[in-house]
Amino acid sequence: MADVTWLTEEQERAWRNYRRMRTLLDLAIARDLRVDSGLSEADYDVLSTLSEADDGRWRARDLAARLLWSTSRLAHHVGRMETRGLVQRDGVADDGRGATVTLTTAGRRTLAAAAPLHLVSVRRHLIDLLTPAEVRVLDRIAARVVAELDG
Repeated sequence: MADVTWLTEEQERAWRNYRRMRTLLDLAIARDLRVDSGLSEADYDVLSTLSEADDGRWRARDLAARLLWSTSRLAHHVGRMETRGLVQRDGVADDGRGATVTLTTAGRRTLAAAAPLHLVSVRRHLIDLLTPAEVRVLDRIAARVVAELDG
């Protein structure tokens, strides 16, 4: 490809450092979450997203879209969480194929216990390593990339 603009040395270093940081950060936070609360990242994502709704309930297809998951992945994961009593799945009266996913009381308690420890992990592995100005830059960078990819 003749038209490729290769990365400069600085850009390549930034890209490689970002990729390594992302992998190590995800592993560290996932490990802490598992040790501290017994939850996987996917469990936490489902519980915390459900908690954003006033009634703790999302239409399954909307929850999958919010999590950037396939409906099949969501169905399998919610099934496992349902057996643990963290969520409940119900049909939709006017849509025979639709379903809602609801945060149970046990799910709320589990999330309430996990959230403070998860925050400690996020702070320890990322936020507290940065200056306030770096946090603002990180926010601007992330928002710009998300807007481009999500748009």
